[in-house]
Amino acid sequence: MQNRDIKQFTVRVYAIIVNDKNEVLLSDEFQLDRKMTKFPGGGMEFGEGTIECLEREAIEEFGQELEVLDHFYTTDFFQQALFRSGYQVISIYYKARFKDEIKFKLSSKTFDFTELVNGTQSFRWQKISQLNVDEILFPIDKKVATMLMEQYNKA
Repeated sequence: MQNRDIKQFTVRVYAIIVNDKNEVLLSDEFQLDRKMTKFPGGGMEFGEGTIECLEREAIEEFGQELEVLDHFYTTDFFQQALFRSGYQVISIYYKARFKDEIKFKLSSKTFDFTELVNGTQSFRWQKISQLNVDEILFPIDKKVATMLMEQYNKA
């Protein structure tokens, strides 16, 4: 499909949550009949802003509230949606933190679930210095992971 065949946008909003050990929170999910590792977040719905979207996604995914801190990155290149024909993806990433202590289950291993049912997910901390962009599914997430590692290495 050529770029001119793309007629619609999908907007995705994600949280970059880093703890005091220089670890970033990743989501391991089974969606669309495949395993995927990505940053927490999801699709913006009509009638909501980007921060509202991220706050809603936090309640849906974690069951608790996030505080959005700063904008981190917005897609600056063309990216066709991997799973939606005819769509261009625009992803927006915010640095964020939890308003309270984490109350959801954290895993120490990837894909910490027994059944491969669409919608299943687990969360884990990953040292930024040990991020492997090849394990991350989405091209824009890969770019953000690389940016995060570069920022960490400069500090």
